[in-house]
Amino acid sequence: MRIISGKFRGRKLLSFEGDSVRPTTDRVKESMFNLIQEFVPGSRVLDLFGGSGALSLEAISRGAESAVCVDIDPKSIEIIRKNIALVHQEETIRVLNQSAEHFLENTPGQFHLVFLDPPYNRGFIRPIMDKLVEKNLLYPEGIIVLESDFSDEHGEIAGLTILRQKRYGRSYVTVYQRN
Repeated sequence: MRIISGKFRGRKLLSFEGDSVRPTTDRVKESMFNLIQEFVPGSRVLDLFGGSGALSLEAISRGAESAVCVDIDPKSIEIIRKNIALVHQEETIRVLNQSAEHFLENTPGQFHLVFLDPPYNRGFIRPIMDKLVEKNLLYPEGIIVLESDFSDEHGEIAGLTILRQKRYGRSYVTVYQRN
């Protein structure tokens, strides 16, 4: 796993052993960022279910202003922090060890770009998406980039419009924009 483009292009990132975490492949990540490249520069990024932090780091590498990376798993938090240290971005990326639900209930900020890559088929998508809209956590015309399994619910969400959707094997990348 590596950073694909931008100022940290080519930097290798730490990943997980085994299959307990499903990192976004480089191919899907590159295609995902091609879909959203105009939204990244200068953005405030939220990476829920942060995993290794690769999506936040890719966004920072491509010109995002700052990022918040949230994950409930202490092993993920450790890898995220190590990856951030590899590119010396400790001041740019805030790391929080808590559930996505807790973060959404307690954050006062807004974001331009939200990455949502929850564990597949666990029922996280609809409640998280609804909470993002309900709590007004997206700037006007902000976007949510959802990576989901083809069998996960990823249809229409009140307050959001589907801008783009692409399938990569069994994964979908869906880009929603705030109305």
